[in-house]
Amino acid sequence: AAIAETALPRLIDALRAAGVTLKGDERALAIDASLEPASEADFATEYLDYIANIAVVDGVEAAAAHIERYGSGHTEAIVTQDQDRARLFVRLVDSSTVTVNASTRFADGGQLGLGAEIGISTTKLHAYGPMGLEELTSEKFVVVGEGQIRV
Repeated sequence: AAIAETALPRLIDALRAAGVTLKGDERALAIDASLEPASEADFATEYLDYIANIAVVDGVEAAAAHIERYGSGHTEAIVTQDQDRARLFVRLVDSSTVTVNASTRFADGGQLGLGAEIGISTTKLHAYGPMGLEELTSEKFVVVGEGQIRV
């Protein structure tokens, strides 16, 4: 939250200039009262449009808890100069792709070296995250023995 007072107004200006509708929690509204109030349902919504929610939290642990509650499990990001915080964020956030000081648009099969992206999985059953052809295949293991057992 310490950075919010200085960084958030600049971020809000840049996003508004790009035509993004912004909604904020109570702490974000205290910094910029012109934000639309964000509801619980807003934070649980994937808009698929130029709409973003802003929540001000205290530290990496609180950010990770917010992401755990409202995130998609697909892609999350942190922007920081503190490498210890970055490592903690990567460790705490359960997502198929986590970016550190990089665009979330790198969460793409081609960008990740998977070849042409065929689909995206947001579940952990089978493939997880951007998928190439290899992730859509399954393996069959054949074990042939002569009565061996595993102890």
